[in-house]
Amino acid sequence: MTYAHGLVIGKFYPPHAGHRHLVDTAAATCARVSVVVAASTVESIPLALRAAWLREIHRQPHVEIFPVVDDVEIDYDSDEIWSAHVMAFRAGLAMRSGLGVHVPPVDAVFSSEAYGPELAERFSAVHVPVDPPRDRFPVSGTAVRDDPAGNWEFLSPPVQAYLARRVVVVGAESTGTTTLARALAAHYAGRGGVWAATRWVPEYGRTFTEEKLAAARRRAGDPSLWLDDLVWESAEFTEIAEHHAALEDAAARSGSPLLVCDTDAFATAIWHERYLGAPAPEVEAVHERTPHHLWILTDPEGVPFEQDGWRDGESIRSWMSGRFEEELEKQDLPHITVTGPHEHRLATAVAATDALLAKGWTFNTPLKP
Repeated sequence: MTYAHGLVIGKFYPPHAGHRHLVDTAAATCARVSVVVAASTVESIPLALRAAWLREIHRQPHVEIFPVVDDVEIDYDSDEIWSAHVMAFRAGLAMRSGLGVHVPPVDAVFSSEAYGPELAERFSAVHVPVDPPRDRFPVSGTAVRDDPAGNWEFLSPPVQAYLARRVVVVGAESTGTTTLARALAAHYAGRGGVWAATRWVPEYGRTFTEEKLAAARRRAGDPSLWLDDLVWESAEFTEIAEHHAALEDAAARSGSPLLVCDTDAFATAIWHERYLGAPAPEVEAVHERTPHHLWILTDPEGVPFEQDGWRDGESIRSWMSGRFEEELEKQDLPHITVTGPHEHRLATAVAATDALLAKGWTFNTPLKP
């Protein structure tokens, strides 16, 4: 290795391909690499989350991530300000030494920024410039914050999963939720470009129910058992919600800036109420921690009920639809209701989704020089 201890410092707000290239370049030439994630408290992506992303992206055993809160103003002409920043960086690195781990002095600072030479000098280290003109990866944190969709190709899977706008189609049985979710995703995929990877996540609850019924038949040795014979437990709804959320995250890591979901934990909590007659705090907790940005409720009016053998029955549709509407309003969740024939529903859903995407993404402004 060329250097004993390389240092990379950045906001990683958010991490992008240029950051990855920077860290990987240091990792290829250093026996040890320390990556300081220097975040200010005014920024809107949590420091712990950025550090977690980098640990996932950079799994090399000799690369270590150090989250550091740095609320010092930025002034590259002030020696006092420079000293305050470096003190914060050194304090973050010193936490590792405090655990009894020997950390060799930094002998190389890797940077693509104009301030890199000064930073290296303050660590008594060599400055290693890494693609300062950013020819290899023409991207920056500012560019990503200004236009995530336009810079989607430069983002790693966990960052894409965090930024993806998630639209959920919910509704009572046989109201066209699956048909609409599939069609909505296909519409955006058909736009091509970054949108070509738009995916939809099927409802996991149905798969779970099919497997539950099959298991019950095997245990009883009775293939005639049917849905009315099943006994449900609250924990099963939590399992459904957790598994569906995991499927969403997996899809968001490899899709476009839009993810379409056929149901979610919000809907699962209402189905818990339907079958067990009680609230579902654990399912609601999954809903609260899973980001969604728009709910599309499919109205049963005008949709013929189709009994495919897995549904409660037509009589329950109006009640369930009312509960969805009531809870969406109560929780103040952004939502629309689609009615009429499929083509009209799809057009309404596309218009609402376009409006969501047009709003863009909101990031707090970081400290600037």
